[in-house]
Amino acid sequence: MTTTATTPFSTLIRTASHEQHTEAETSTFMGDLLGGRLGVDAYARYTEQLWFVYRALEEGACALADDPVAGPFIQPELMRTASLERDLAHLRGADWQRGASPLPATAAYAARVSECARTWPAGYVAHHYTRYLGDLSGGQIIRDKAERTWGFARKGDGVRFYVFEGIANPAAFKRGYRVLLDALRADELERRRVVEECKRAFALNTAVFRELGELFRASA
Repeated sequence: MTTTATTPFSTLIRTASHEQHTEAETSTFMGDLLGGRLGVDAYARYTEQLWFVYRALEEGACALADDPVAGPFIQPELMRTASLERDLAHLRGADWQRGASPLPATAAYAARVSECARTWPAGYVAHHYTRYLGDLSGGQIIRDKAERTWGFARKGDGVRFYVFEGIANPAAFKRGYRVLLDALRADELERRRVVEECKRAFALNTAVFRELGELFRASA
């Protein structure tokens, strides 16, 4: 990663992880899901995998709320676990949790998030960034497609994960988040490590998509 003293860290982290981000966004599974070639069962299984990852993220957030590095990023309006649970109850019924299981890639992803939360707050920020800013951006495309493909009520049960009711202006919120990234309390070496962890986060996400793609193959 080439850095300059004048380049904001939020720009560096975005550009340095662009390749991994694109690979995640263009996975076969996500292409088939957004293209309407998979059924609602695939969407439900994907939502279930998100629950395991966000549970790890948000359990970690509780312990890091007062941390000088990660604490500023812990904002209650971002929390997604309760919305995921409501979506899964809509998709699978009230006892959905009895049958919920992480794919191997999901378990590895959640374990890495938990490890960073316990041992490396700046690394946790990398996972926080890749998930929540993605939800506020590309996640809205998924919500729109899901509503139109499977008939969910607009911003209702089934897609509440993508609805940030506490954020009135997502664009302004994302600008504020990038200001926090630029002010991250870390030296140059640590920031390089955070960028590498960001790339790892996208790779872990891509691995989940790959395993979901093996489970759900679109009809030719």
